[in-house]
Amino acid sequence: MQLKRKRIAIAFSILTVSGLAASSPAAAQGYYGGGYSGGDRYIVQSAPANPQPRRTVKPRAPREAQASPKSQRTRTVTQPAPGVDEPLQPSAQPRQTTGLPPAGERRFVSNEVVIEVAGRPSQQQVEALARRHQLNRQESQSFELSGTTMFRWNIPDGRNVASVIRSLEADNTILSVQPNYRYLLQQAKNADGIQYAVDKLRLPRAHEIARGNRILIAVIDSGIDADHPELRGTVEDAFDPAGGDGSPHAHGTSIAGAIAAGSKLTGVAPSARILAVRAFDPVSGSAEGTTFSILKGLEWAAGKGARVINMSFAGPKDPIMARMLAAAAKRGIVLVAAAGNAGPKSPPLFPASDPNVIAVTATDLNDKLFQGSNRGHHVAVAAPGVNLLLPVPGGGYGMITGTSFAAAHVSGIAALILELEPELKPDAVRRVLLSTARDLGPAGRDKDFGAGLADAFEALQSLGGRSDAIAGSTTQGGGR
Repeated sequence: MQLKRKRIAIAFSILTVSGLAASSPAAAQGYYGGGYSGGDRYIVQSAPANPQPRRTVKPRAPREAQASPKSQRTRTVTQPAPGVDEPLQPSAQPRQTTGLPPAGERRFVSNEVVIEVAGRPSQQQVEALARRHQLNRQESQSFELSGTTMFRWNIPDGRNVASVIRSLEADNTILSVQPNYRYLLQQAKNADGIQYAVDKLRLPRAHEIARGNRILIAVIDSGIDADHPELRGTVEDAFDPAGGDGSPHAHGTSIAGAIAAGSKLTGVAPSARILAVRAFDPVSGSAEGTTFSILKGLEWAAGKGARVINMSFAGPKDPIMARMLAAAAKRGIVLVAAAGNAGPKSPPLFPASDPNVIAVTATDLNDKLFQGSNRGHHVAVAAPGVNLLLPVPGGGYGMITGTSFAAAHVSGIAALILELEPELKPDAVRRVLLSTARDLGPAGRDKDFGAGLADAFEALQSLGGRSDAIAGSTTQGGGR
């Protein structure tokens, strides 16, 4: 991804999260909201908002290289061609549970489905499948993590997603089918603040022990300004599954800054390296990602050797993504996600609710819980996430709030841990974080703060003795 160099003097300015300028009612309802009472998308985890329905956008032509340029074009076929169908063989893998969206769930693309088949089907088999079900292929990719091939299909004739899923699930050549869910980044509007996270996480003492040297952290988010003075030299590689113009975005830039800032700010793991995955495409000042773009980001990050994957977004439970996360965890990748900004009445949001993921909530300068945070027993730990001073595109800085940034801090601590103990498995890293967190709220672990406020220094100190709390952990996701 080519990013324009911008020589703009660093100017500290107090900005809000929705487009970093909340001077209008529309901005105040910014797209970065953490939870939903409606809508149909996944969002990044900043502050609570109730996004407006997204306008319909014509799907782009696929990017993946297929058998030939001709095969990449979207084709509408209403009648099967006689005598040329070459059907897929029935799947040898067990049929997954139904992919129908839960009742009332609307956070998905209204005219698309994601289909999964075993192995790598031929071009003829794919075209026969499309004709049989009267669908148009938008893009496809084989995934090493799952050992399957996934397709994003357009429904050209007005059928609803649920009816198409029912029809496809009757086809025994298809391993699974589900909606193409939408996710949003989790950010919020806020007021003044300082870089208090440095002291809260005890970073000065922690950095005497480790700085995350060369640990690869994949940031699945919106575009990152790699030329920002805080981030120069930190982006190891970049991937753009969302397409678009590739421009940097406030949310992704701030997330990368929370992890690895190294100029006027102090990131949690300033010597770590960022794998920038632009899976969220800016829409109305915010950013939106779908099942398929996030899946491609997970696959790419795993292939690049990511040790930690930060997911500061939230949305509906996603069966295919859950299986990919389980596969990533088995490979030793630490998965961290924002708990979400939908507030105390919201059910758990995904991927934070996944058992293979470390769910992070946000606290403020006074160790009080961010009022927009999701609650639940899946919450693992808390970290600073209210009124944070972080980099934004163009060399500037903004004051930003949300569980998104709390998650980024914990991803950074995971990198510090892995620098000292590179052989630790994800469940062991989780145990380090939980066993060394400073208890907040009611005594013991609770649904608001999890195990308490993450402590980078204490986490590293605990590794010196290889305490029983972390050594010998054998169950993936243990300690949840």
